[in-house]
Amino acid sequence: MEQFSYPPSEWHDRYRIQAAWTQSLRERLYELSNLRNANRIMEIGSGTGVIISEIAVQFQGKTYGLDIDHQANAFSHQLDSVTRYITGDGRNLPFPRASFDATLCHFLLMWVPNPELVISEMRRITKVDGWILALAEPDYGGRIDYPPKFEEIGKLQTCALIDQGADPMIGRKLKDIFSQAGLIDIQVGVLSGEWTGQPTLEELDSEWRTIAADLRHKLSDEAIEEYRRADAEAWRTGNRILFIPTFYAIGRVPSYTE
Repeated sequence: MEQFSYPPSEWHDRYRIQAAWTQSLRERLYELSNLRNANRIMEIGSGTGVIISEIAVQFQGKTYGLDIDHQANAFSHQLDSVTRYITGDGRNLPFPRASFDATLCHFLLMWVPNPELVISEMRRITKVDGWILALAEPDYGGRIDYPPKFEEIGKLQTCALIDQGADPMIGRKLKDIFSQAGLIDIQVGVLSGEWTGQPTLEELDSEWRTIAADLRHKLSDEAIEEYRRADAEAWRTGNRILFIPTFYAIGRVPSYTE
């Protein structure tokens, strides 16, 4: 839902990598929420359409994506003509009550000023017994960097996210937010970490483009480049660990008698 400061095509590459991180988790959550049988599915903060276009291919229900950035929606429509992309604000959704069978988001809530309001709005537009899914939200407060010399990067990036208006500790708050929204059958968890090899060049390049953008006001270009080279070497030699806890949450809209 953030406004694009780079061309949507560049954000699309980043979103594809993020989606790869959570693919197995999403499949499980889609099963838990019976998304296969949903008639109308809405993604809030759909960005360049990576997640909702995947759902459009996998399932039979009608798919909708909403993002605050019209440029992102135009890009999404070029890649996915099946989904209806709408420009709007997640804090004031332009839909009547109980319009959708399932409503979801992916790496969104950390960027919105009032995530409680967004989830409340998602509940409003979701039918009774429908599901609301926060597929992935990070928690930089639990970040692990090893070797220790990389811990400074983590601290600086967390501060930079706060400066940008993000909430880097949003992950741990999901259960509370879903409970406040009056959802039931809430399940919250953390995506596990697994290190079986080094990241691809595309993944490393994407990660460091993001880090460089975040830290441009906190470190010199030379210092960032020095860290980047050290990071690549640490991955090559096999001693690098980077873990940012990524939470998910799922909850059901209750009937009036529950």
